[in-house]
Amino acid sequence: MLAMIMKIRNGGFTLIELIVTIAIAAILAGLAVPSFVQYQRNSELTSLANSLLAAVNTAKGEAMKTGRNAFVIPQGSGWNSGWIVYVDMNRDGSYTQGTDTAIQAQDAPKSYFNITGNNTAAGSAPYIKFDNSGFSVDNSAAPVALSLTIARTDTSSSSALEETRRIVVARTGRVRTCKPSTDSSCTSSATQ
Repeated sequence: MLAMIMKIRNGGFTLIELIVTIAIAAILAGLAVPSFVQYQRNSELTSLANSLLAAVNTAKGEAMKTGRNAFVIPQGSGWNSGWIVYVDMNRDGSYTQGTDTAIQAQDAPKSYFNITGNNTAAGSAPYIKFDNSGFSVDNSAAPVALSLTIARTDTSSSSALEETRRIVVARTGRVRTCKPSTDSSCTSSATQ
C-alpha cells in the first residue's frame, strides 16, 4: 500500500510577514502624526478666532437691537485675559457690573495664544464699540477700523504667520476673520 503523505499547511502568518506588516504600519503612523498635530493646532487657533469673532458680532447685533452702544472689552488688562460683551445701559462708556447688561463672557485662552489689537482695540484700556447703527466707533462716535490678531506663541518663527488669524472690523461695522498668510487683504491697517 502506498503511503499517502499529505502536507497540511497551517493558516496564519509567518513571523517575517508579521514583522513586515508592523513595520509598514509604524511608517504610516509616523507620517500621520505630524499632520494630526498640525490639524489640532490649526483647529485650536480657528476655534479661538471664531469665538472672538462671535463675540464681536454679538456686540454689533446687541447694539442694533437695543439702540444703545455695545462693547467688547478685555476682562483684564489685555485680550489674553478673556473678554466681556456688554450693552452700555448707563451710557458711561465703561462696564458697570449690575447696571450694564453683560451678554457674554469668555475665559482667558490658553497661555500659548497671544491676542493683540490696533486702534481702539489696543492701549491701556482697549475696547471695540458699536453704535446703534452697527458701526464701529470710538468714544467720540467717529467711525473707526480696527483689527485683532491672534497668534500662537509656541511655534517656530518660520510658521508664525501660518499660525495667525486676524479679525478685521471695518468702519462700516463689517466684521470678518482672515488668515494673513493666504489673504493679501488681511491687513492690520486701521484704514480699512
